[in-house]
Amino acid sequence: MNKLRILYKMFGANAKEFLRDKASLFWMIAFPLIFTFIFGMVFSGGEEAVYSLGIAVERQTPISRELVSQFESIESFNVSTGTLDKELEELEKGSRKIVLEIPDVTREMVSQGESSTVKLYYSQGEGETNRALISAIKEIFSGIEREVTGESPLFQVAPEALETRNLTNFDYVMPGILAMALMQLGLFGVFQFMSLRENKVIRGLAVTPLPRDTFFESEVALRLVIAVIQTFLIVLIGRTVFGVKILGSIPTLIGLVVLGAVTFVSMGYMIASFSRTLEGGRNLIQTVQFPMMFLSGIFFPIEFMPGYIRPIVKAIPLTYLGDALRQVMVGYTPEYSLSTDVYVLAGWFIVSTLLAIRFWKWE
Repeated sequence: MNKLRILYKMFGANAKEFLRDKASLFWMIAFPLIFTFIFGMVFSGGEEAVYSLGIAVERQTPISRELVSQFESIESFNVSTGTLDKELEELEKGSRKIVLEIPDVTREMVSQGESSTVKLYYSQGEGETNRALISAIKEIFSGIEREVTGESPLFQVAPEALETRNLTNFDYVMPGILAMALMQLGLFGVFQFMSLRENKVIRGLAVTPLPRDTFFESEVALRLVIAVIQTFLIVLIGRTVFGVKILGSIPTLIGLVVLGAVTFVSMGYMIASFSRTLEGGRNLIQTVQFPMMFLSGIFFPIEFMPGYIRPIVKAIPLTYLGDALRQVMVGYTPEYSLSTDVYVLAGWFIVSTLLAIRFWKWE
């Protein structure tokens, strides 16, 4: 009980110190809120993306096999074939961008010039990407028709959206802003400890009744409270000002926020353990922060990035936090399963914590 009372008082003292620090207030509270209000750009460019295309064939015929072969020969598509139910299930999971349902087409139908309808299923949540893909697929079918008949259209492509909710660019960006805020909370939050260590305040705690680990625990507890406040404010602005609807469960969202916060807090203290001065620590943290912010896909889809950068993207913990928050907050088609996101973040948390303990310096 006595330790809890000491922890409570230390928490209050750290909170007052935080509120007095205008720089911390700006970077951890004001900066994410400013981003929430003004961030509207979606970047583009990079190498040609490769899209997962599912094809369900009603009946195997020479014509249907030729159609599948034509799509397999296109480098922009990673083609998978299966039953319609299976391919639609993969589409809902985010493993497919487009699913085509090829009808029963025979050579007799082709010779008689009969038209067939090819159903095209897609996720309505990715508007710009899918509009481009649908247009490209229609052109591909037109090219196949010209090769086969030289004149009359054989196929009518009929796009069908599986979702009724139309996601905006801000629906994608807002979870990324929250992910960025949690990253900055963890990395920049360690500056206070580094300043106290450099000014020999931490050394002075060794001759007082206050346990140094209690000071550390109060710091972490404060960061978690700030993380919840950040989440509330960003979601409130997104909901009331921009009309963003939160689709997932609130407990799941809070769990991801806590996991993301402790992951980046542990990374912050790990970085602090490798630097003896505040200036050195600030430079090291900024070196880590900027690549994560712009290479993690929190502000624009990963598929638009150059291929040679993607291995780096897959190694960044912010990639998985942003992906998990998008799934839970707005139901955006994921890059990875939610369990994968959680396991990777937990792995980063464990590794960062172990390294911080191994190389920790109180003085």
